[in-house]
Amino acid sequence: MAKYFYPAIFTKEKNGLYSVEFPDIENCYTSGEDLADAYEMAEDVLALTLYGYEIGEKTIPEARGCMDIQCKEASFVSLVKCDTMEYRRKHSGKAVKKTLSIPEWMNEEANRRGINFSQLLQEALLQELKL
Repeated sequence: MAKYFYPAIFTKEKNGLYSVEFPDIENCYTSGEDLADAYEMAEDVLALTLYGYEIGEKTIPEARGCMDIQCKEASFVSLVKCDTMEYRRKHSGKAVKKTLSIPEWMNEEANRRGINFSQLLQEALLQELKL
């Protein structure tokens, strides 16, 4: 879970669309209707792909420098940034049920004070994970 920067090759196609390829990441492609859309789609596909690597515990490929990548005419290389933690928050907010055990007296006192266990646990985890 991190922020990543990868070079991408942007190519203006004959139909006016921009195709985007990440040469350092296998099967990581996208396109956009214009350059702004292509950059947005590139960030999204990069985050999705690297998120998949993270949850699959696959080795994240090393990114080359932009100057190390050759591209054809009508193409250019640009760095694309993504944040897989931000991607997870945006696309993976499904609640997961967890079972935990606390002493009975603590449960009674927390209930008496109206403490929301789920909210408290989430806040504590965010603090512990430094997110």
